[in-house]
Amino acid sequence: MPPSVNQMPESDPDSSPETLKHTSLDAPAAPTPGVRVEDLELTVIVPARNEESCLGLCLQSLVAQSDEFFLLGRDWELIVVDDESTDGTRAIAESFSGVTVMAPDPLEKGWTGKANACWSAAQRARGRWLLFTDADTVHEAGNLRRAIHEAEKYRVGVLSYSPKQLVTGLWQRSLMPLVFSELALAYPTEKVSNPELRIAAANGQFLLVSQDAYRELGGHASVKGEILEDVELAFLAKKRKVGLRFRYAADALSTRMYRSTTAMIEGWTKNLALLFGNCLILAAWRVLDIFLLVGLPLLAWQYWSYGVRQVPWFSAGGLLTLVWLRNLWRFYARVAKSHFPALDCILSPLGLPLFAVLLYRSWFQNNVLHRVSWRGRTYPT
Repeated sequence: MPPSVNQMPESDPDSSPETLKHTSLDAPAAPTPGVRVEDLELTVIVPARNEESCLGLCLQSLVAQSDEFFLLGRDWELIVVDDESTDGTRAIAESFSGVTVMAPDPLEKGWTGKANACWSAAQRARGRWLLFTDADTVHEAGNLRRAIHEAEKYRVGVLSYSPKQLVTGLWQRSLMPLVFSELALAYPTEKVSNPELRIAAANGQFLLVSQDAYRELGGHASVKGEILEDVELAFLAKKRKVGLRFRYAADALSTRMYRSTTAMIEGWTKNLALLFGNCLILAAWRVLDIFLLVGLPLLAWQYWSYGVRQVPWFSAGGLLTLVWLRNLWRFYARVAKSHFPALDCILSPLGLPLFAVLLYRSWFQNNVLHRVSWRGRTYPT
């Protein structure tokens, strides 16, 4: 399990990572003739496993950023890692001109599929910067160059964005604001970006790392077995002082994380206990929210006719109504930190029971069964 927000990994920052599999970072595989290693400004790496429903839009948004000043193939490269997909993922990737499609090295014990895919592509990357981005992201025009400029402006080796989240259906629209409001409270971006504080976080949907910083961190090989490899890389970035910047970036990209309720339940079951070390306490607070938001109005209704009558304008029902309104304000003030549309925030109380169940389910999977499942693979925790 990743360390808590107030703890850093125990490993020695100056120690070398354990023997790394695949090719060394200093010897990328088969560079293009006439182009030196790191002759390019950027390498974009997209790990993809059964992503035919979203990969096309992602690659379209990336390829469209090629222009005469930032030409794909001359100034930057785009690599899709087809991780044993059984759908049309590879065919979609190969349909885009200028995109390199590769298979990852064989998945060895102790590695997660995503870490293996990212590390495999990083070995042949020729960019001065590496951008790891998910297949379900859509990038705004000019995002790639702006991100590099931002990282250089703030002199950080790692820049990560939290994308604008796109949701559909009642369960996604009610649950996702709850999760992301808690993330915003647990990992305030201004604290994450402060080098003087130990708190660290990153989002693997957009993770920009300089080649020098990537070597310093040991790359994905240093977090090969971590379910939340992005958060672990952020902790290492803070510990090894390569510079970390993290922010909400609706101006840069958007994503639809889950295409179905089933995928959403599986995804948050995998992650919640790792993101929130106190997830059982958090689940209890969300159950209390249900009582306060639903139970108080019912009690107030019961007391309207039988409340305290000594003061004409005051009754037990009126007092309960005021307490309910105060809690309603507190609840929505917290959920508003999620950056979701107002209507989704209004619907969020409907997601409280599911959120509480998922918090418990994630705790049980991670701490009792010590295993989680994702995309047809099971990993130990």
